[in-house]
Amino acid sequence: MAGVLQKIKETKLVKGLIYAVVGIVSYPGINWVNRLQVSGMDNLAKLPKKNVLFVSNHQTYFADVITFLHIFCAVSWRKKNGLGIPYYLLWPFTRVKYVAAEETMKKNFISRLFAMAGAITVKRTWRSEGTEVRRTLDPSDTRKIERALQHNWVITFPQGTTKPFAPGRRGTAFIIKQHRPIVVPVVISGFWRAFNKKGLKFKKKGSLLSVTFKAPLQINYDDSVEAILAQVMDAIEQSRTFMLKGRHHLMTVLDK
Repeated sequence: MAGVLQKIKETKLVKGLIYAVVGIVSYPGINWVNRLQVSGMDNLAKLPKKNVLFVSNHQTYFADVITFLHIFCAVSWRKKNGLGIPYYLLWPFTRVKYVAAEETMKKNFISRLFAMAGAITVKRTWRSEGTEVRRTLDPSDTRKIERALQHNWVITFPQGTTKPFAPGRRGTAFIIKQHRPIVVPVVISGFWRAFNKKGLKFKKKGSLLSVTFKAPLQINYDDSVEAILAQVMDAIEQSRTFMLKGRHHLMTVLDK
């Protein structure tokens, strides 16, 4: 019975309805209350419909992913320069999964509903119920992501936290090395300023939300996990190199 129910949830009709509801509710906050600027949409147009892994920095629990879903749907309707009028929600592109912490997706009705839009729930490496934990990679989690890549685009946040310049998780690089997906780096900014940490309430209206899709990475899959992770972190501009270029670092130096 549970298997049948899961299959029903995965149908395009059910997922499309969830996308439409979430999309209609979220569109004004993303594109009217705030200003969305998208670069690199042309890098998405020719991608295959499966085995594509989007790696991105992370600023809110939900607003980041919701914005990605809007953009992917817009691209499927051949839009090239932003969202425009959201008629793409009439028949959304639903072959998308995203990696999310299991505990986050079980907290309330809204998170449970959004989980039905394509969450791949995994056990957090860094935190559990507010307590710092350092877990080893769970093989069942990697299998979930592997299965999802076989038929979908998958979004993951290598840092597993909204804290900027946090170290990346080796699990992301392990999946890249083992399953060899096309890896598309994404750099986002402005979401932390516009929304609260969950990404469901406004913090500062009129903010510029920036999403940049870079060209797929040229990866040597025979490289070590550490080398692949370093390449990914540099591509999403969360490596030490980019941290030292940041304004906060400059202010720290001036304070000294």
